[in-house]
Amino acid sequence: MEDKKLTFIMYPWYAMGHLTSFLHLSNKLAHRGHKIFFVHPTNTLSKLEKFNRYPELINFKSVTVPHVDGLPLGAETTSDVPIFNQNLLCQALDLTLPKIESLIQEIKPHFIFYDFAYWVPSIARKYEVKSVHYCSITPSSVGYLMRGENPTSEAEMMEPPPGFPVDSSIKLHKHEARLIVALHSMGKNSSNSGSSSGSGSGSGSGSVSFTQRLFLAFQDGDAIAFKTTREIEGPYCEFVEHKFKKPVVLAGPVLPEPIESSNTEENWSKWLEKFQEKTVILCAFGSECNLKKDQFQELVLGLELTGYPFFAVLKPPIEAETIEEALPEGFKERTQGKGIVHSGWAEQQLMLSHPSVGCFVTHCGGNSLSEAMINECQLVLVPNFGDQFINSRLFGGNLKAGVEVERNEENGSFTKDGVSKAIKMVMNDESEEGRKIRANRAKWREFLLSKGLEDSYIDALVQKLQCLL
Repeated sequence: MEDKKLTFIMYPWYAMGHLTSFLHLSNKLAHRGHKIFFVHPTNTLSKLEKFNRYPELINFKSVTVPHVDGLPLGAETTSDVPIFNQNLLCQALDLTLPKIESLIQEIKPHFIFYDFAYWVPSIARKYEVKSVHYCSITPSSVGYLMRGENPTSEAEMMEPPPGFPVDSSIKLHKHEARLIVALHSMGKNSSNSGSSSGSGSGSGSGSVSFTQRLFLAFQDGDAIAFKTTREIEGPYCEFVEHKFKKPVVLAGPVLPEPIESSNTEENWSKWLEKFQEKTVILCAFGSECNLKKDQFQELVLGLELTGYPFFAVLKPPIEAETIEEALPEGFKERTQGKGIVHSGWAEQQLMLSHPSVGCFVTHCGGNSLSEAMINECQLVLVPNFGDQFINSRLFGGNLKAGVEVERNEENGSFTKDGVSKAIKMVMNDESEEGRKIRANRAKWREFLLSKGLEDSYIDALVQKLQCLL
């Protein structure tokens, strides 16, 4: 049984964080000789190919994202669509049901891993294929945020659900709860002529809210898999297993494979080399985060205020077309030579591992935190949406491995002084709290990189999957 080679279809949600998370796991499985068919939106291939370590075993299968009224023409991933219009991208995902069904018929895999395509389990069962919800967000996020198929109130969302681990630091602030409740209602009032039953005969999603979609996805598969360890999130894994009455299997830390630098990255590397070890602040908020202009300015002014050199990778704010027009007056001249604000693509994984980088100001996306935790930079946490809030409490509160920027309780705004204060705390040897955080940070890094840890989790995952057949 242990030597049996498995065949997988991977069908992640159309977000780069989800796509790369599934691909990192695919590499771990392919390393053990298992075969993967990886389904992705057509134009994402150029960003994914470089992560494929086993092209002889990992086959990319492109899917054309169907156009849905209201979606920008050519939209393929969440970075192409404003957050509160992403229900339209969900509808496009659902229209690929016939394509996925024909792929299952053709390939006859042992397993299909999915996340937002809640209808996958029902079509997989028709062909005696096991379905596994591979969740790109943490068990703590799922346990806290998934309250049922119907949205709860802000007041309820500010407190953990009944039975949630009692020694947790995880709670939501008022402004965060407000955003989560709005997200839970997303798509609820849309209309679509297709069926939303997920039975295989229809693929509409109009009557399925975002929360219902996620709830069905967790409820209907044969198992739920997470990228985490028992040592970090054991009680939350048990909570999720009890909540959904499904086996929860863990893939371990699923550390990203090293990647080769391009000419662009080599240019950034030369710039970073001008500075002493561990003195540069890297600030990156992912491919989807658009701050409001005032918050964008407070952020970059906060970086300047620290006195450290910095490299910020940010999208232009909501009210601006370009980074240049959004920068505060005189900022570019004052920071010439020691500060860069960049709106293009930068290989975060490579930059985090650069010896000059000493601090990472992050939006708390799951992949960003995974990449940061295996490097030596200190963590400053600025969550913006969804599971990022929970990730920030987990890493800043439970694990005490970073510090969160202080924000206004009512509207969630932060100031340049708050940004500067948090960075200085983790960078400054004179801060006792900073010393404790740095010690915890080093302890968790050592744990994640400990010899045999990842292999033991992946081997156990494969063994548990074999038992499902």
